[in-house]
Amino acid sequence: MAEDRGVDLGRELSTAVVMFHEAVGQHLGVSAGDQRALALIRGGPLSAGALAKEIGLTPGAVTGMIDRLEAAGLVRREVDPNDRRRILVGSTDSGISAHSGLFDELAAAMRRMATRYTPAEQAVIDDYVVRTVAILRGQTERLTERKQSGKR
Repeated sequence: MAEDRGVDLGRELSTAVVMFHEAVGQHLGVSAGDQRALALIRGGPLSAGALAKEIGLTPGAVTGMIDRLEAAGLVRREVDPNDRRRILVGSTDSGISAHSGLFDELAAAMRRMATRYTPAEQAVIDDYVVRTVAILRGQTERLTERKQSGKR
């Protein structure tokens, strides 16, 4: 059935993405989760609390994550210029270049692959991906709420 094929492909895609991020994390000397946090931090400095909320971890877990990223030379702690009591986490130059370098080849390969499709086909693919991301975010939120309420 077509629905089953979509589920199977979704599972394969999810596994491939997770494995890619595991490989990137290993290359950087951190976990896959740590390197995903690095991707968020690359967008601009974040407080530990904001990072925790964005990736769905406790502040304590994020502190350990920041420690690992800092030890790897990928991020640095800096004083918030707007509130000197608050610490922000920002990318180092080496963190930005290391992370970018690993994704440049992927981006080029994805651009080459996209040229195989007509603009109409690309619109359908875009719609599918946007809807898939929304479903995944909704399911992530549902599971997080279930876990926090003590349900399995």
